[in-house]
Amino acid sequence: MKSQLLFGIYIAKNINMSDLMKREQRSKIMRSIKSKNTTIEVRLAKALWHKGFRYRKNDKSIFGTPDLVFKKYKIAIFIDGEFFHGYNWEQKKLKLKDNREYWISKIERNMIRDKNVNEYLSSKGWKVLRFWGQKIKSKLQQCVKEIENEIIDSHNKIFYLNKI
Repeated sequence: MKSQLLFGIYIAKNINMSDLMKREQRSKIMRSIKSKNTTIEVRLAKALWHKGFRYRKNDKSIFGTPDLVFKKYKIAIFIDGEFFHGYNWEQKKLKLKDNREYWISKIERNMIRDKNVNEYLSSKGWKVLRFWGQKIKSKLQQCVKEIENEIIDSHNKIFYLNKI
C-alpha cells in the first residue's frame, strides 16, 4: 500500500481524511474557516481597486451583506465558496460521507438563502453578481471585466436619466 506524508506523518492514501481527525480537531478547523476577507475575496477586491473602482466591503446595511457593494450603482457582489454554497450540488451531496444530514440541510439552507437574497435585492432595483471562488482563481480578469461592464451599464443609465 502506498503512503503519503501528511502533517509529518506517513498515512495510507486510501484513508478518508475525516478519519484522521478527532471530532474536536475537525470542529476547530471548521471554526477557523473565514467568512470575510477570504483569499479569493481579497484577490477580486484588489483587482477592482487597481482598476480604480471604489466599493464597500461586507456592508451590513444592504440585505444579505454582500462581499462587495457599489451603492451608487446598486451593484451587490457575492463571492461564494463551492462547498458551502452548493456548487455542482446534486453530484457533490452524493459524495458526502460524514454527518450527511447536517451538511445537506446546511448547504441547502444556504442555497435557499442565496436565492432569497438575489430575489429581494433584484426586486429593489439592485444588480446581483455572484462568483464562484474557482472562477475568481482561474479567470480573475474575466470576473473584473464582468463587474466593470455592469458598472459602465449602470453609470450610463444614471447619466441618461439625469439628462431627461
